[in-house]
Amino acid sequence: MRPDPLDLAKPQDTHPVRAALTARVQDLNDRFRHHGATAVLKAVLRDRVAGRIALVSSFGAESVALLHLAALVDRHVPVLFLDTGLHFAETLVYQQDLAERLRLSNLRVLRATPARLAAEDPFGALKFNDPDRCCTLRKTEPLQAALAGFDAWITGRKRFQSAGRAALAFFEPDPASGRIKVNPLAHWRAADVQAYIDENRLPRHPLVARGYPSIGCAPCTSRIRAGEDARAGRWRGQAKTECGLHLPAPVSPLAPQTTGEPE
Repeated sequence: MRPDPLDLAKPQDTHPVRAALTARVQDLNDRFRHHGATAVLKAVLRDRVAGRIALVSSFGAESVALLHLAALVDRHVPVLFLDTGLHFAETLVYQQDLAERLRLSNLRVLRATPARLAAEDPFGALKFNDPDRCCTLRKTEPLQAALAGFDAWITGRKRFQSAGRAALAFFEPDPASGRIKVNPLAHWRAADVQAYIDENRLPRHPLVARGYPSIGCAPCTSRIRAGEDARAGRWRGQAKTECGLHLPAPVSPLAPQTTGEPE
């Protein structure tokens, strides 16, 4: 396959570890360029093409589609759910219901430690005065700790969700950690997600019908208005558009690498 001239114009990372990660991701994207979500999931869950892997789910508005697809391939895949302590009650009930219905046998609930919460947010005010730090404390730090034994993780992100995700590929590198992020539904449209949920008679998050097409923590999520982007209700009125799990972290030249056979 001939290289894209635009790629040739981009600065090349000369660090050997990061360069190897980038090359591996490019190879995977070339290999699965004309495949779909199920093929990608079979490759990462059965064939372990990305190494040891976990699926990270918010159990939000569209999560059931990816969880169902993954369960059909391997219901024993580790599923990581971040319990921030600030979720809607409906999300927590929905999470338990889906795990039972889909027979997810390896659900892992992640939380910030009481010591970290006491040190960083003793009065519970971060969600109001520093939402970025709140997300780091309750989401990013617990997730990075839980991913320590994995080479890759599966996300439910899709191109249609926001402008920042418009060029999302099946596989992408996370140079800061040395891991690969896998996005099986990257090319799905909103209509594809809804059709899959309908055709498989999957239960919807109860808040969707109440005007919440994108659901995060209760203090930072609001209903959307007619004509608004699906994620307009997240951190309304702020420049913030991501919780931080998918933002690039500072790159370390000693980014940890994990190798070996899948668990």
